[in-house]
Amino acid sequence: MSQTEEFAADLEGGMAVITGASAGIGAAVAARLAARGLDLVLGARRTDRLESLAAALTQEHGVGVCAHALDVRDSVSVEAFAQAAEDFAGDRGVAVLVNNAGLARGVARIPSATAESEDDWAEMFDTNVMGLLRVTRRFVADMVARDRGHIVNLGSLAGIETYEGGSVYCATKASVRVITRALRLELLGTRVRVTCVNPGLVETEFSLVRLQDADQAAGVYAGMTPCTADDVARCIQWCVGLPAHMSIEEIQVQPVDQASAQKVHRRKTDAST
Repeated sequence: MSQTEEFAADLEGGMAVITGASAGIGAAVAARLAARGLDLVLGARRTDRLESLAAALTQEHGVGVCAHALDVRDSVSVEAFAQAAEDFAGDRGVAVLVNNAGLARGVARIPSATAESEDDWAEMFDTNVMGLLRVTRRFVADMVARDRGHIVNLGSLAGIETYEGGSVYCATKASVRVITRALRLELLGTRVRVTCVNPGLVETEFSLVRLQDADQAAGVYAGMTPCTADDVARCIQWCVGLPAHMSIEEIQVQPVDQASAQKVHRRKTDAST
């Protein structure tokens, strides 16, 4: 049996829920799962982008796509999103949940941090940790009841290694890894799978959101070849597409040019020679 046949058999008629789906890795995952025939519920704060993506995926792949506003920091928003997803899924339920919503904000170091830094820290914890928990709690019980499902959490290389100016972001992504592992233990005895995907440098809007400066953001990837959002989406597609008796606990993926969080090989460019 081919990988495509295995994927189709395990998730036949299934539906995937993706948070933070308006751009970057979330949008790339949506495209890959739609190409495999899964219907989708996409959530994000930028609903205009969601609606454009939903229309494009429906036209290209013929799948059903529901685009719905979602702010994972707001429990009321999460409840409305989850209800919309359940209504869209109907009796088949949610087969896959991709917890992709997350962000990094600022590069403050603790000794020189300010009150504004605390606001950034709170936003990261509420989005990356509490947001993931809010969404997961809302969907996992039904997966357990159906004895079927797959939860994919977006971690980061920053959850494995630490670096100056990233203490809080690293802490939030370390939390994602710990939560994923604990949930795996809590779900033992069910057929619900849990996976944590930990990317290194991926060229998306991530650095622009973090640094709030286009030149600085571009400099993060200067002289090296970063991963793309589709590279990470390919990893998630592979995990989700494996036979239902297999569970990929964790994947760490980074560019060949990146050996650690702080060790990056940068080649000379024409401008620097």
